[in-house]
Amino acid sequence: MTHIFEGTGVALITPFNHNSVDFNAIRRQVNFLIDNGIQSLIVNGTTAENPTLTEDEKDQIIQTVIDENSGRVPVIVGTGTNNTQRSLEASLRAKELGADAIMLITPYYLKTSQRGLIAHFETIANAVELPVVLYNVPSRTNSTIEPETLERLSQNPYIVALKDATNDFDYLADVQSRIDTSEFALYSGNDDNIVKYFDEGGNGLISVAANVIPAAFQRVYTDADNREKNFEPIGELLEAMSVDINPIPVKYLASLKGFGQYEVRLPLVVLNDAEQVTLKAAFDKFQAEVQA
Repeated sequence: MTHIFEGTGVALITPFNHNSVDFNAIRRQVNFLIDNGIQSLIVNGTTAENPTLTEDEKDQIIQTVIDENSGRVPVIVGTGTNNTQRSLEASLRAKELGADAIMLITPYYLKTSQRGLIAHFETIANAVELPVVLYNVPSRTNSTIEPETLERLSQNPYIVALKDATNDFDYLADVQSRIDTSEFALYSGNDDNIVKYFDEGGNGLISVAANVIPAAFQRVYTDADNREKNFEPIGELLEAMSVDINPIPVKYLASLKGFGQYEVRLPLVVLNDAEQVTLKAAFDKFQAEVQA
């Protein structure tokens, strides 16, 4: 099996307009991203404010993205929760709607053992029979997929990739020593480490900031001889975006690009006026430098 994608995938935001999902903005953004070199669309993940969406909204978002994409790039749907049965039902629904793959986060709050992780992921993968991207983000879940566990899971024919948001290169090296990287893809889940991640053999990135600067991220992957140089303006923008937690800053920048109003759903709150001014200045500087 070939990798689902190589290069930059985008963890899509959910644009809102007066607290309703802005489906027209989703359509515009899908075309913008694909036109600017994005290799995969990741739907209904953390960046999409998944926990605040109704089941009906999630289904409509999936269908809107799949329809607008029209088979141009793979669509991966985030269906993982800390409830195996609920994750399974969401995964089957994503398959019914036409998803190319699903992404499963490690269970959070209701934590489990490594044996439990194997049972959880394999139960879903074997029932759904779609390619599965595992999502390891211990900073949010306080749970991790140990390298030995990933080695076992990589032997499942449906479990084909990892979104690695550990930012731990010892972990990456251990994983690489245990799996067949020609069959199992490794994607960074951290925008700020991609130069090293790509240089160390990673297959791509599932990005937040690429919602607004897709071509710049894809260039870092494809232009291996100039990675550090191409990343410099991205790194400066990411520093400005660290003013608050994801997806609060990127949704402000997306609103500047015309993808929805600047709205998030509680418990998230928008940047204050001074923070918005500072972030806009950083974004304007980025655009001037990259387009010069």
